[in-house]
Amino acid sequence: MSDTKKDNRNPLFRGLKSLTGSFDIFDTENLPGRPGELFLLWFEDALRKQVTEPHAVTLSTVDGEGRPDARTLILKDVHGETFYFASSMESRKGIQLQEWPYAALTLYWPAVGRQIRLRGRASETGEKAGAEDFRRRPNEARAVAMIGRQSLPLGSQAELESELAEQRRYLEEYPQAAAPLWRLYALEIDEAEFWQADPGRKHTRVQYRLNDRGEWEHGLLWP
Repeated sequence: MSDTKKDNRNPLFRGLKSLTGSFDIFDTENLPGRPGELFLLWFEDALRKQVTEPHAVTLSTVDGEGRPDARTLILKDVHGETFYFASSMESRKGIQLQEWPYAALTLYWPAVGRQIRLRGRASETGEKAGAEDFRRRPNEARAVAMIGRQSLPLGSQAELESELAEQRRYLEEYPQAAAPLWRLYALEIDEAEFWQADPGRKHTRVQYRLNDRGEWEHGLLWP
């Protein structure tokens, strides 16, 4: 019998590289006083460097049993420390936010080795704001959302196409229509972390926290 230990790792994962780029130095000596300012600085830099879909964010929520859930969606806007995204109130995430309004957003841009983590309380901004956001969506995305039933079991693709055809006809007749339960959500953050990768894993991390006086404090974290 051989004493050689077997490598039980899945071969798909062997030899995969990470953090292989040449990344910028994170200047932590001249940080903005508020996380929203630093977010926009990083976001503008991502746009200049042509990061693919920098507005794609992972929204994390929990259900009524405290079980976490996560999915990727589009960040719609940022004002100060308020971050906006949209969804139907009858979707899984919409239901979870009604049960427990605390949520997190995560952005990861591998090309520049940057990650941003945001935590806070989410609230829906009302029917009018939801309708305005809905009307700005592409026509096909509006037709899909008009069907509703998000995350429910689907019998077949043919069933989906039939429902889509009906909603396309409806939107042609009523182009200003909006899904009644579509909402724009506002995440008011109370914590943010900005992470700059280092190939040697000596990452630079800065955390912002809102203190009990409503003031932002920030400092470094260990890698």
